[in-house]
Amino acid sequence: MEHQPGKLYLIPTGLGDNPPLEILPISIKKVIESIDNYIVENEKTARRFIKSIDQKKSQPSLKFHILNKYTQDEELAHYLDACKEGKSMGLLSEAGCPAIADPGADIVRLAHQNHIQVIPLVGPSSIILALMGSGMNGQSFTFNGYLPIEKNERKMELKRLEKLSFDLNQSQLFIETPYRNNKMLEDLCSILQPQTRVCVACDLTLSTEYIRTMTVKDWKFVKVDLHKRPAIFIIHKD
Repeated sequence: MEHQPGKLYLIPTGLGDNPPLEILPISIKKVIESIDNYIVENEKTARRFIKSIDQKKSQPSLKFHILNKYTQDEELAHYLDACKEGKSMGLLSEAGCPAIADPGADIVRLAHQNHIQVIPLVGPSSIILALMGSGMNGQSFTFNGYLPIEKNERKMELKRLEKLSFDLNQSQLFIETPYRNNKMLEDLCSILQPQTRVCVACDLTLSTEYIRTMTVKDWKFVKVDLHKRPAIFIIHKD
């Protein structure tokens, strides 16, 4: 007898160490209570998150597939076997929403190819929260991921994004490795034009949350330590 496929739930996590249910809706708890099969970036942190949501959950019953930069494409073909057998699965991000600036998109694509229902659940996205708080163009924007590290390449890319934002009236978002955040802000202040607006949004949803939008000219007079604080940068040239 052929099984009705299980569903793939895209389960957001918090962006920091807040108690999860202060940030996440109760619907996530209900889903986690019903699922034992997960696709995650890190098993240890995934187990800790699941336990924080449902302390009664039997840890030995949990099954994990690891999805990170080392996962081979041929491995992915079997990650959704539980769904094919009629069991629902959860796709967990390390922080925020699965498949957004996250390797989970490959699993979601595979689910669609196998006619498995995909159900995204509500949760925090640092990209969207930063844009909401920036005062920049929420009608037209692009997330660019990480910018080049090499000095000249980075300068050229920032100039290109600045021009794009002006030509298209489009906000340009990007991220940096947290220990290089301070250098990123220095580069923005030295490379971009004085009237270009820059938003720095870090530690989103945490007690140390910081969101500020100013022109490059004004940022040069601000002292803020962004070292090792997860941050989103947004630029817009009017």
